[in-house]
Amino acid sequence: MSTLHHFIAGRRDAGTSGRFGSVFNPATGEIQARVPLASASEVADAVAVAETAFPAWAATPPLARSRILFRFKTLLEQHADELISLIVAEHGKIAEDARGSLTRGIEVVEFACGIPHLLKGEFSENVSSGVDSWSLRQPLGVCVGITPFNFPAMVPLWMFPLAIACGNTFILKPSEKVPSCALRLGELFQEAGLPDGVLNILGGDAETVDALLANPGVKAVSFVGSTPVARHVYSWGSAHGKRVQALGGAKNHMIVMPDADMDQAVDALMGAAYGSAGERCMAVAVAVAVGGAADALRERLVPRVQNLRLGSGSDPLSEMGPLITAQHRDRVAGYVDSGLAEGAELLVDGRGMSLQGYEHGFFLGGCLFDHVRPGMRIYDEEIFGPVLCIVRTNDFKGAITLVNAHPCGNGAAIFTRDGDVARVFASAAAAGMVGINVAIPVPMAFHSFGGWKQSRFGDLAIHGPEGIQFYTQLK
Repeated sequence: MSTLHHFIAGRRDAGTSGRFGSVFNPATGEIQARVPLASASEVADAVAVAETAFPAWAATPPLARSRILFRFKTLLEQHADELISLIVAEHGKIAEDARGSLTRGIEVVEFACGIPHLLKGEFSENVSSGVDSWSLRQPLGVCVGITPFNFPAMVPLWMFPLAIACGNTFILKPSEKVPSCALRLGELFQEAGLPDGVLNILGGDAETVDALLANPGVKAVSFVGSTPVARHVYSWGSAHGKRVQALGGAKNHMIVMPDADMDQAVDALMGAAYGSAGERCMAVAVAVAVGGAADALRERLVPRVQNLRLGSGSDPLSEMGPLITAQHRDRVAGYVDSGLAEGAELLVDGRGMSLQGYEHGFFLGGCLFDHVRPGMRIYDEEIFGPVLCIVRTNDFKGAITLVNAHPCGNGAAIFTRDGDVARVFASAAAAGMVGINVAIPVPMAFHSFGGWKQSRFGDLAIHGPEGIQFYTQLK
């Protein structure tokens, strides 16, 4: 078992708190490393390093920053296989998923490479006789990113490249469950020519997060995680005078109309519900079947879910890997128990899976429910696992009512051949990201990512144009 480190001022730092978290291999159930958990005093030291580095970095021409980002992008591509291996080893997702998520992160670096253009202000000549007026965007100072376990590369890459391109310095606090990929990203950025102290990485837990939120040197905080923690980060950070964007949980609905291409819809549901073992905020958790679509979906989904190939993420034949921890696997299985107790029909039961050679891994097979209703825990709450619920409704009006009544509004989708229905849904759906015959409508890097309602706290979404606004202040 190895001992990991922090990354402060361009160097590895062993830490002084004496507190450590365990990093598991989810496929085998074994502890493979331990990560130091930063204390409040270590947080203060890291913030001081970032504050010291800020003036020179903010004064660095955007074009010079851009050239470092171009080199960083090249290094990410050259080291892609290494980064994918780190993701698979600590998160457990299959290598194909890991590669796709890394690619989405690299696309944000590509977007950030255009920072000289993105920071251009506005100019008005002669707003009054002999008086001109103009605006510009300037960096904030020390920014913080607090990222979840489910995307060890992608979500950090949604944050720190853009913040740093804008002239800020940055402290990244990755999930203590998956720290190695983030640490390697920091080393690669340093290798690309980033000055010492511009990007710092702290291992940590809730104590570390609260110290970052309270530190007066931190000017802005970006967070992705569950809704309860997002609410805490937003309220606590805002109370300490910081700009905060906090992305929370989800319960994404996908409406399937009777006229939909059922094979296309089922393919989309398999990827959206069971990809990455359902551990992603854009996973489809509810299939809203309208009229006769319900039986058609059920008939096609059952054999597909039953035949999902579970295995280690490093096995090219695997279609779904393990969950992140034994505790999370048991929590998801508890939701399946609850669904049965509340009267839903369990069509496919993935509990109790044991794989030869991986008997101690954190595996749970795909689960599929039918006849789920609002008020059941499996409908109301975010499960964050490979559990898909079919909810039946008579018409489109009832379907969109379900989407809009749920307290979360991250993403929503509809599968239909009717252009009028699609157009109405795109306008009326109370969700931040809407897909038409696309199950997971994640925006490209040059747009912005963010939900509505309890799926996001704060005015601005992440990356893209709103990311530029978040990491700069208007003058």
